[in-house]
Amino acid sequence: MPQRGVRYEKQLKVTEDHKTPVDIEVGIERLKKFASVDSDRTYKNGKKRKKYNQSVELVMHLGIDPKHADQMIRGAISLPKGTGKKQRVIAFCDDSLADAAKAAGAVEAGGDELINKVSKGWMDFDVAVAHPSLMGKVGKLGRVLGPQGKMPSPKAGTVTADIEDAVREYSAGKLEYRNDSGGNIHLPVGKMGFPTADLKENIEAVIAQMMRVRPPASKGQYVKRVCISGTCTPAVMLAVS
Repeated sequence: MPQRGVRYEKQLKVTEDHKTPVDIEVGIERLKKFASVDSDRTYKNGKKRKKYNQSVELVMHLGIDPKHADQMIRGAISLPKGTGKKQRVIAFCDDSLADAAKAAGAVEAGGDELINKVSKGWMDFDVAVAHPSLMGKVGKLGRVLGPQGKMPSPKAGTVTADIEDAVREYSAGKLEYRNDSGGNIHLPVGKMGFPTADLKENIEAVIAQMMRVRPPASKGQYVKRVCISGTCTPAVMLAVS
């Protein structure tokens, strides 16, 4: 059993029962109470631990079998209230589109030169979008970008002829999602400092999206478990019908 820290143990005492599913709004308020708990400890050098605006993550355990291709879930979503973080986006495109991509927010844009730069290990970006005409060349980066989860894909909307819009959306926080080997979806839904109403709207948007993309091959109970947690908090189970 992993060792629990001082703050984690204090957080668990905030509520008598943190395992029973609760409504989304109640769950968010409980999470905020967890985040407000201080460990009252300092680093070894005597400096006090700084508080920071923790990220809030939503995890959904779905009734899918990831071993079957027709039950895999992958796509992208723009949260109504954003994530509180801007993403660094690069664009694989012809040089004629590079300036427009950079004007839309891309940190780097171009064709062969950018592909060569990434192939040599440059990874200072969060999302890569690509024009369909360059996928023949970009496909060779699969071994580099695949393990990082940064390989452009038509299903995620990162392979598109509309490079400007794609760069603009992903720079503003549009998120890719895909299930893991356990049938779970992990997505950041904002920051702890967001108003409760904003976090609730983002959470509801993600849940609604997962319901829309339910694979027809998925049988039985689809949404098995939903929880939210902060960067340094216990998880809170949500009651989702």
